[in-house]
Amino acid sequence: MLSSITPLGERGRASRWPVTVAFHLLGSAAAGTALGALLGLAGALLPLEHAVPAAVALVLLAAFCAAAVAVETGRLPALPTWHRQVDEDWLHRYRGWVYGLGYGAQLGLGVVTIVTSPLLYAALALALMTGGPVPGAVVGFAFGLARAAPVLATRTVTTVARLGAAHRRLERLAPAGRAAAATTAALLVLACAGQLVLGVPA
Repeated sequence: MLSSITPLGERGRASRWPVTVAFHLLGSAAAGTALGALLGLAGALLPLEHAVPAAVALVLLAAFCAAAVAVETGRLPALPTWHRQVDEDWLHRYRGWVYGLGYGAQLGLGVVTIVTSPLLYAALALALMTGGPVPGAVVGFAFGLARAAPVLATRTVTTVARLGAAHRRLERLAPAGRAAAATTAALLVLACAGQLVLGVPA
Protein backbone atom coordinates (compact mmCIF):
# COMPACT_ATOMS: atom_id res chain seq x y z
CA MET A 1 0.00 0.00 0.00
CA LEU A 2 2.91 2.35 0.66
CA SER A 3 3.82 2.07 -3.01
CA SER A 4 0.29 3.17 -3.95
CA ILE A 5 -0.17 6.27 -1.80
CA THR A 6 2.64 8.36 -3.25
CA PRO A 7 2.65 11.77 -4.94
CA LEU A 8 3.24 9.90 -8.21
CA GLY A 9 0.29 7.55 -7.73
CA GLU A 10 -2.05 10.24 -6.44
CA ARG A 11 -1.24 12.48 -9.38
CA GLY A 12 -2.15 9.66 -11.76
CA ARG A 13 -5.52 9.29 -10.02
CA ALA A 14 -6.17 13.06 -10.02
CA SER A 15 -5.97 13.11 -6.21
CA ARG A 16 -3.85 15.24 -3.93
CA TRP A 17 -1.26 13.36 -1.89
CA PRO A 18 -1.38 15.68 1.17
CA VAL A 19 -5.16 15.26 1.43
CA THR A 20 -5.05 11.48 1.05
CA VAL A 21 -2.24 11.17 3.59
CA ALA A 22 -3.94 13.48 6.09
CA PHE A 23 -7.08 11.32 6.02
CA HIS A 24 -4.94 8.18 6.15
CA LEU A 25 -3.28 9.38 9.36
CA LEU A 26 -6.63 10.53 10.75
CA GLY A 27 -8.29 7.19 10.02
CA SER A 28 -5.52 5.15 11.58
CA ALA A 29 -5.25 7.32 14.70
CA ALA A 30 -9.04 7.41 15.16
CA ALA A 31 -9.46 3.66 14.73
CA GLY A 32 -6.55 2.94 17.07
CA THR A 33 -8.00 5.33 19.64
CA ALA A 34 -11.43 3.71 19.47
CA LEU A 35 -10.02 0.19 19.77
CA GLY A 36 -7.76 1.23 22.65
CA ALA A 37 -10.68 2.84 24.47
CA LEU A 38 -12.80 -0.31 24.07
CA LEU A 39 -9.96 -2.52 25.32
CA GLY A 40 -9.35 -0.17 28.24
CA LEU A 41 -13.06 -0.29 29.07
CA ALA A 42 -12.93 -4.09 28.99
CA GLY A 43 -9.84 -3.98 31.18
CA ALA A 44 -11.77 -1.98 33.76
CA LEU A 45 -13.80 -5.13 34.37
CA LEU A 46 -10.66 -7.05 35.35
CA PRO A 47 -9.57 -7.09 39.01
CA LEU A 48 -6.22 -5.46 38.22
CA GLU A 49 -6.34 -3.42 41.42
CA HIS A 50 -5.44 -6.62 43.30
CA ALA A 51 -1.87 -7.85 43.49
CA VAL A 52 -2.24 -11.39 42.15
CA PRO A 53 -4.32 -10.58 39.01
CA ALA A 54 -2.07 -7.60 38.30
CA ALA A 55 1.04 -9.79 38.58
CA VAL A 56 -0.51 -12.39 36.25
CA ALA A 57 -1.32 -9.67 33.74
CA LEU A 58 2.27 -8.38 33.86
CA VAL A 59 3.63 -11.90 33.34
CA LEU A 60 1.35 -12.42 30.34
CA LEU A 61 2.37 -9.06 28.84
CA ALA A 62 6.02 -9.94 29.37
CA ALA A 63 5.43 -13.28 27.65
CA PHE A 64 3.85 -11.53 24.63
CA CYS A 65 6.83 -9.21 24.43
CA ALA A 66 9.37 -12.01 24.84
CA ALA A 67 7.69 -13.87 21.99
CA ALA A 68 7.91 -10.70 19.91
CA VAL A 69 11.64 -10.50 20.56
CA ALA A 70 12.07 -14.13 19.51
CA VAL A 71 10.05 -13.64 16.31
CA GLU A 72 11.73 -10.38 15.30
CA THR A 73 15.21 -11.89 15.83
CA GLY A 74 14.37 -15.05 13.90
CA ARG A 75 14.44 -17.42 16.87
CA LEU A 76 10.76 -18.24 16.42
CA PRO A 77 8.70 -18.42 13.23
CA ALA A 78 6.20 -15.68 12.53
CA LEU A 79 3.00 -15.96 14.55
CA PRO A 80 -0.10 -17.21 12.70
CA THR A 81 -2.05 -14.48 10.94
CA TRP A 82 -4.52 -14.15 8.14
CA HIS A 83 -3.26 -12.67 4.89
CA ARG A 84 -5.99 -10.15 4.12
CA GLN A 85 -4.76 -6.89 2.64
CA VAL A 86 -6.64 -3.66 2.00
CA ASP A 87 -8.77 -3.67 -1.16
CA GLU A 88 -6.68 -2.09 -3.92
CA ASP A 89 -9.79 -1.60 -6.05
CA TRP A 90 -10.66 1.31 -3.76
CA LEU A 91 -7.82 3.26 -5.39
CA HIS A 92 -9.77 3.46 -8.63
CA ARG A 93 -13.29 3.42 -7.21
CA TYR A 94 -13.21 6.22 -4.62
CA ARG A 95 -11.74 9.65 -4.05
CA GLY A 96 -8.35 9.94 -2.37
CA TRP A 97 -9.70 11.07 0.98
CA VAL A 98 -12.11 8.11 1.06
CA TYR A 99 -9.56 5.35 0.50
CA GLY A 100 -7.02 7.24 2.61
CA LEU A 101 -9.46 7.22 5.52
CA GLY A 102 -10.55 3.63 4.89
CA TYR A 103 -7.04 2.24 4.56
CA GLY A 104 -5.94 4.16 7.64
CA ALA A 105 -8.85 2.87 9.72
CA GLN A 106 -8.00 -0.72 8.81
CA LEU A 107 -4.35 -0.19 9.74
CA GLY A 108 -5.31 1.47 13.02
CA LEU A 109 -7.44 -1.51 14.02
CA GLY A 110 -4.40 -3.69 13.37
CA VAL A 111 -6.11 -7.06 13.36
CA VAL A 112 -8.21 -6.73 10.19
CA THR A 113 -5.20 -6.95 7.87
CA ILE A 114 -2.07 -9.09 7.88
CA VAL A 115 -0.18 -8.83 11.19
CA THR A 116 3.45 -8.14 10.34
CA SER A 117 4.78 -7.87 13.89
CA PRO A 118 3.79 -9.61 17.13
CA LEU A 119 4.21 -6.25 18.85
CA LEU A 120 0.63 -5.63 17.77
CA TYR A 121 -0.59 -8.18 20.32
CA ALA A 122 1.54 -6.56 23.00
CA ALA A 123 -0.02 -3.19 22.20
CA LEU A 124 -3.52 -4.66 22.47
CA ALA A 125 -2.64 -6.32 25.77
CA LEU A 126 -1.18 -3.06 27.07
CA ALA A 127 -4.36 -1.15 26.17
CA LEU A 128 -6.41 -3.80 27.98
CA MET A 129 -4.18 -3.61 31.05
CA THR A 130 -4.58 0.15 31.39
CA GLY A 131 -7.93 -0.63 32.97
CA GLY A 132 -9.72 2.44 31.68
CA PRO A 133 -11.02 3.90 28.40
CA VAL A 134 -8.92 7.08 28.56
CA PRO A 135 -5.48 5.48 29.09
CA GLY A 136 -6.49 2.71 26.68
CA ALA A 137 -7.35 5.35 24.10
CA VAL A 138 -3.92 6.95 24.58
CA VAL A 139 -2.22 3.62 23.88
CA GLY A 140 -4.47 3.05 20.87
CA PHE A 141 -3.84 6.54 19.51
CA ALA A 142 -0.07 6.08 19.72
CA PHE A 143 -0.33 2.71 18.02
CA GLY A 144 -2.61 3.97 15.24
CA LEU A 145 -0.47 6.99 14.51
CA ALA A 146 2.74 4.95 14.46
CA ARG A 147 1.12 2.37 12.21
CA ALA A 148 0.24 4.95 9.56
CA ALA A 149 3.26 7.27 9.87
CA PRO A 150 5.50 5.36 7.40
CA VAL A 151 3.36 6.69 4.54
CA LEU A 152 5.08 10.06 5.10
CA ALA A 153 8.29 8.51 3.79
CA THR A 154 6.77 8.46 0.29
CA ARG A 155 6.56 12.26 0.02
CA THR A 156 9.53 12.41 -2.41
CA VAL A 157 8.21 9.69 -4.74
CA THR A 158 7.31 11.89 -7.70
CA THR A 159 8.80 9.80 -10.52
CA VAL A 160 9.02 6.11 -11.45
CA ALA A 161 12.75 6.14 -10.75
CA ARG A 162 12.15 7.50 -7.25
CA LEU A 163 9.50 4.84 -6.67
CA GLY A 164 12.04 2.11 -7.43
CA ALA A 165 14.59 3.81 -5.20
CA ALA A 166 12.04 3.99 -2.38
CA HIS A 167 11.35 0.26 -2.65
CA ARG A 168 15.07 -0.51 -2.48
CA ARG A 169 15.46 1.80 0.52
CA LEU A 170 12.62 0.06 2.35
CA GLU A 171 14.23 -3.32 1.70
CA ARG A 172 17.52 -2.06 3.12
CA LEU A 173 15.78 -0.66 6.19
CA ALA A 174 13.77 -3.83 6.91
CA PRO A 175 16.45 -5.40 9.19
CA ALA A 176 16.72 -2.14 11.14
CA GLY A 177 12.96 -2.10 11.55
CA ARG A 178 12.95 -5.62 12.92
CA ALA A 179 15.79 -4.72 15.28
CA ALA A 180 13.88 -1.68 16.52
CA ALA A 181 10.78 -3.80 17.12
CA ALA A 182 12.83 -6.40 19.00
CA THR A 183 14.45 -3.68 21.12
CA THR A 184 11.08 -2.15 21.96
CA ALA A 185 9.70 -5.53 22.96
CA ALA A 186 12.78 -6.25 25.08
CA LEU A 187 12.39 -2.93 26.89
CA LEU A 188 8.77 -3.81 27.64
CA VAL A 189 9.90 -7.15 29.08
CA LEU A 190 12.34 -5.30 31.34
CA ALA A 191 9.64 -2.83 32.35
CA CYS A 192 7.30 -5.68 33.30
CA ALA A 193 10.07 -7.42 35.23
CA GLY A 194 10.92 -4.21 37.05
CA GLN A 195 7.31 -3.67 38.04
CA LEU A 196 7.10 -7.22 39.33
CA VAL A 197 10.26 -6.74 41.37
CA LEU A 198 9.04 -3.44 42.79
CA GLY A 199 5.68 -5.00 43.52
CA VAL A 200 2.16 -4.36 42.28
CA PRO A 201 -0.56 -2.60 44.27
CA ALA A 202 -2.28 -4.78 46.82
